[in-house]
Amino acid sequence: MAARRRSAPEAVHHPVFARYYARFAPAVDERAGIGAHRTELLAPLSGRVVEVGAGSGLNFGHYPDAVREVVAVEPEPLLRRAARDAAARAAVPVSVVPGVAEKLPLDSGAFDAAVVSLVLCSVRDPDRALAEIRRVLRPGGRLYFYEHVRAGGTAMALTQRTLDRTVWPHLFGGCHTARDTVAAIGAAGFTEVSLRRLRVPEGGVPTPVSAHVLGSARRP
Repeated sequence: MAARRRSAPEAVHHPVFARYYARFAPAVDERAGIGAHRTELLAPLSGRVVEVGAGSGLNFGHYPDAVREVVAVEPEPLLRRAARDAAARAAVPVSVVPGVAEKLPLDSGAFDAAVVSLVLCSVRDPDRALAEIRRVLRPGGRLYFYEHVRAGGTAMALTQRTLDRTVWPHLFGGCHTARDTVAAIGAAGFTEVSLRRLRVPEGGVPTPVSAHVLGSARRP
């Protein structure tokens, strides 16, 4: 069943970052072990899925056969074109539509699961985006998330806040390194939050985007 738009989608334009991401993200996935995390994130999914902020479609090859359909929402035009190419190669049916996380062009209660993968760091309004994700999930549906988050150490957390106030969002497509995404998910009304914390990549010197969480939460 095709997604039905509720209103005209808005756009996000980060052409320089989008070109960089589309070209280099697959290699970063491989070096940092992110591909394995994508597989772990998506393995439990089944039924009808909405992926919010699909980027260039790096998740598409990791969806299990139990998924009946993926509706992937991506606001950035260049990344959306790359995602449509990736959708054509996916083993499960994937349709890619324009739209922003804060105003999803989708019906309420239409999906069994929602996926955000390295997305909530860059949306303009995380609380509104999570409210929209909750809206389009059916009661009992689950949100699956894989995000980099605020670091635990004081020094790195200070570094993250400084970067977020200065250059980082401008260089990396609106990304913010210090968001407390787990708290935001709980505040949005999701329950039964289950997660594990990761360092990506596992070895080497930590960076402002090393602290990750991978997990899921239920829409009551």
